[in-house]
Amino acid sequence: MEEFIVETSARHVHLSQADLDTLFGEGYQLTVKKYLSQPGQFACNEKVTVVGSRGEKAMSVIGPVRKASQVEVAMTDARALGLNATIRESGDIEGTEGCVLKGPKGEVTLTKGVIAAKRHVHMTPDDAKRFNVANGEIVNVKIETEGRSLIFGDTVVRVSDNYALAMHIDTDESNAAGGPKKGTIVK
Repeated sequence: MEEFIVETSARHVHLSQADLDTLFGEGYQLTVKKYLSQPGQFACNEKVTVVGSRGEKAMSVIGPVRKASQVEVAMTDARALGLNATIRESGDIEGTEGCVLKGPKGEVTLTKGVIAAKRHVHMTPDDAKRFNVANGEIVNVKIETEGRSLIFGDTVVRVSDNYALAMHIDTDESNAAGGPKKGTIVK
């Protein structure tokens, strides 16, 4: 069975240009702290404060800007902050709850956008052929770690020419699996 890298996606925020302008000032541009495994994606130097009914937490911004702002948290983060996070694929924010974001120049009240990202495997079309899967298919991924091996069900396959082969799980999932490094699809 062919393996692929498994990466832990910590809590973070994606911003629209309009919300970036409100939070950091008109015409503000995100600055790169480090590039991530997915082409064109980067962790920013900028952070925003996410406010829930039980508290607030500074979170990293991931660039580039998107068409809509979104807050991605693990369920543990959501409970600690008093947020109601719906498990969704990134970008699927209709019908989700919102929160308040604070930046150095302003504040934004999101009416939607708080999610716990559905675990997923990014693949190119060639990768999908090799693994015999299709975009949107739900698969099981086996993770073998010392004393914490498990199989993650309900894992969505995301296929695009713009992706690099990697699975993304949140911090709760990563901790449950003992900080996995590699996974394989099992049917």
